[in-house]
Amino acid sequence: MNHSRSEAAFAAAGEILSGGVNSPVRAFKAVGGSPVFMNEASGARIKDIDGNEYIDFVGSWGPMVVGHAHPEVVSMLQTLVARGTSFGTPTELETELGRRVVSMVPSIERVRFVNSGTEATMTAIRLARAVTERPKIIKFTGCYHGHSDSLLANAGSGVMTLGIPSSPGVTEGTVADTITVPYNSLPAVRDIFTQIGDQVAAVILEPIAGNMGVIPPAIGFLQGLRDMTREHGALLIFDEVISGFRVAPGGAQEFYGVTPDLTCLGKIVGGGLPVGAFGGRKDLMDHLAPNGPVYQAGTLSGNPLAMGAGIATLEVLSNPDSYQKLDHLGSQLENGLRSAAESAGVPVHINRVGSMMTGFFQDGPVTNFETAAASNTDRYGVYHQKMLASGVYLAPSQFEATFVSLAHTEADIATAGDAAAAALKAIA
Repeated sequence: MNHSRSEAAFAAAGEILSGGVNSPVRAFKAVGGSPVFMNEASGARIKDIDGNEYIDFVGSWGPMVVGHAHPEVVSMLQTLVARGTSFGTPTELETELGRRVVSMVPSIERVRFVNSGTEATMTAIRLARAVTERPKIIKFTGCYHGHSDSLLANAGSGVMTLGIPSSPGVTEGTVADTITVPYNSLPAVRDIFTQIGDQVAAVILEPIAGNMGVIPPAIGFLQGLRDMTREHGALLIFDEVISGFRVAPGGAQEFYGVTPDLTCLGKIVGGGLPVGAFGGRKDLMDHLAPNGPVYQAGTLSGNPLAMGAGIATLEVLSNPDSYQKLDHLGSQLENGLRSAAESAGVPVHINRVGSMMTGFFQDGPVTNFETAAASNTDRYGVYHQKMLASGVYLAPSQFEATFVSLAHTEADIATAGDAAAAALKAIA
């Protein structure tokens, strides 16, 4: 494939944008080569500025669960943008999307819309500290909850991709109240509660880790956290920015049957537009201003375009066959990659939950940050380059998820499987 225009575009971007990108993992540093600049997408296909077309398994990092430019989402946006893009006032769209969220997500009785997942997790932590009057939070190594200072301790996502354990500019004092423990380790959490349980405001985690690659919770892990937080008077916060509306209508908490106190959302809930949300029990959410003293505000929070795109997306997902189809396509993709790896003799361990999965270039199993970090990232980089050349667009990082959408077909999955077989054979 010819990528000359993308290469020129990246060079030009480097003169204007810091690092040539506005989010680090996009720079392709983890896989080599120059990033591909896209300018058009429809369904499961995405097209770059050189005219090359790809089957897209990134889906804007998860939001495009119904596919790119879905007719119902586009129609909603066309109607709304003609009315105005932002008012700075309440709109009925906020209530409509909020009503859908409350009806779908088991833990949420009241919701607050913000502009990003970072804002959602940051404010949920602030709320938890205010309600409990305790300073400390427990998070898990490799779980990424946005780039607010206190949550950039042993984080995943791009921080893991670039090999940065935390971030310069984050002071020791800022992370002093952030305690990190291994994912899927109930004993480690129990030790913290035994030592300082009366100081812990909340435990926050991705119930399905998606930012060190997809890592599902071990059997009993989520329920164990639920039991411990209740016992010690702390809150349990699920960061479902990725898993929300992805693995079930009510997210991972519905899928696994464990209800947290607060839930953070993003991505799908805005249908591909910038958005975040957090919600929980009414008694907790009533501590937020203007009802209570915990402050949060945002000029573009609940903006009409994001609300409308979210409404249209959740309406499409309300089809009773949606999640069965997503799981079926995810299973096919998993089977294709597994077969290709076994045939080529290349070690690949696959973790999948529904329509999100990661193939780790190692023998496995992969259950936490330490085991994920043992993956052969150089081999993944070669694999990524070969898949890209075959017209299959994957995340430019070993430590991200592969996403399937309702727009993918069985033929798309088969094509990706054939490309994987050829790529892995060449690697072997």
